[in-house]
Amino acid sequence: MAKKRTAQKDTTTKKDMKEFFEAVRLIEQEKGIPAEALCERIRSAIVSALKNEYGREIGYCEIDMEKNKIYVCLRKNVVAEITDPETDILVEEAEHYKKGARVGEVVEIPIDTKKFSRVMASTVKNVIRQGIRETEEERRSSELYSKNNELVTVRIESIDPVTGNATVNLGKGESVLIKSEQVPGEELREGDYTKVYVVEIRKGEKRGARAIISRTHPGLVSKLFEEEVPEIKDGTVKIKAISREAGSRTKIAVYSEDENVDAVGSCIGARGIRVGNVVDLLNGEKIDIVKYSENPAEFIAASLAPADVISVTVLEEGPQNKSCRVEVPDNQLSLAIGNKGQNARLAAKLTGWKIDINPESGFYESKE
Repeated sequence: MAKKRTAQKDTTTKKDMKEFFEAVRLIEQEKGIPAEALCERIRSAIVSALKNEYGREIGYCEIDMEKNKIYVCLRKNVVAEITDPETDILVEEAEHYKKGARVGEVVEIPIDTKKFSRVMASTVKNVIRQGIRETEEERRSSELYSKNNELVTVRIESIDPVTGNATVNLGKGESVLIKSEQVPGEELREGDYTKVYVVEIRKGEKRGARAIISRTHPGLVSKLFEEEVPEIKDGTVKIKAISREAGSRTKIAVYSEDENVDAVGSCIGARGIRVGNVVDLLNGEKIDIVKYSENPAEFIAASLAPADVISVTVLEEGPQNKSCRVEVPDNQLSLAIGNKGQNARLAAKLTGWKIDINPESGFYESKE
């Protein structure tokens, strides 16, 4: 009878282990948490529970996914005389676990996983739950960080009727496109898909990492051109500067070290198809593509496109203050300045120079 009961006990243990490992693999499939990572969490939980149970760091655990086995033991020091009963074991007793055990060695005393106390089991369960939550958060954070400073297509899940903030689906979680980061005049609808730029990933103490997204950031324009222009993608053409007033106008300065490559032409594309695609994605926002130059006068003149520039005179060129006077044809003055000063303002942001625009005749110049 005793042998029969023992055999039944062994079968039950194997069945329990099989169910345990099946559950681990199921969590891996459903939640995307690697089984190895989850087993490491469980192993740590068991070791932690053993420490709480015995008051010492003498527990050891090994989990074998291939054989569906969990090995748990206490490790004790073999001594001639016991000074600490929790950590020491005499040679005579140690030989029950390791033949020929000697003083100074460490022996492992196997623990039947069925004999864990309720408190111990509860501790393991709680730590495992926490481990799963942390692992999921780590995976979510890792995915978010991979999207930092990147262009992402998102689905509009909902729009707050009061604030106008849009909640979007960002893969493993949600993010909020606040009203101030939406393009002025743009109407977002629930269920629509749109492209956003991930400005940064902020790590919170309670809610974990979250993405700060925008449709007004200059980085959005930069990434859209990178998608449309192979020469930018492969580094042949470089975007040197961008200035933007979202929903209205953007200026972008491009450059190529390869003399055989027309940087501006590459971005415009045949019949304007490349820049046209970007404009469509920005709901008609005007885009001026200009050639970057290390020569300040050339760069400033180009930045005022579509206006023609007669001359550029550098007034001050220092690390803090850079100012110049620009002369344009009389009939180009309003074009150079732009509606409400927008063209001049964007040119100044693009170049980093303070630009004083004057007509060729000097008629509008202030008299000193």
